[in-house]
Amino acid sequence: MRIILLGPPGTGKGTQGEFIIKKYKIPHISTGNLLRENIKKNNKISAKIKNNIIQGKLVDNDIICYLLLQRIQKQDCHNGFLLDGFPRNITQAELLSNQGIKIDYVLELLIPNALILERLSGRRIHKSSGRIYHIKFNPPKKQEIDDITGEKLDIRDDDKIEVVQKRLEEYMKMTYPLTKYYKEEHIKKKLKYFKINGANKLLKIKSNIDNILKKK
Repeated sequence: MRIILLGPPGTGKGTQGEFIIKKYKIPHISTGNLLRENIKKNNKISAKIKNNIIQGKLVDNDIICYLLLQRIQKQDCHNGFLLDGFPRNITQAELLSNQGIKIDYVLELLIPNALILERLSGRRIHKSSGRIYHIKFNPPKKQEIDDITGEKLDIRDDDKIEVVQKRLEEYMKMTYPLTKYYKEEHIKKKLKYFKINGANKLLKIKSNIDNILKKK
């Protein structure tokens, strides 16, 4: 089973992706995670990635495609995978097709931009442990302080409001033709494409996705 999760940042793709991979025992490939892992390597590619992310720009196609194809070639992807954050444009979608990588499902999570801004701008992280909080939905016991260590929490560069707004603008500009492409692929019966209301309760979204995937 090869699945693509589409949706702007903050729509809950990561959470729903975890449900899917546990049930179907396939790897969850997040391009966000791939990029963050490569930033730590301190080479020319990592410098380009970091610069784009800080400016709220999408990472160049050649970089993200190179990293993704390397990941898909690993043994654990032979029985399928779930892609989160890729493709983001027609060029990337065509790359998958040209490489002979068949996709079974495209699931697009959609929520209002105002809710995305609330979700992301309120997120806080404890950098050394990776623990994540939210000032409204999952606040620490003490404001802006990690529960375990008592250290100050941080805001990721790509969660700052001005960066999130830029990311959303870039996403919408790139994704409209991409979703049109996948709708056409759905009509041609090359894959199955579904829109999902990401503003619903977490378990309702999970149930909707389970029902879709059961029809395979």
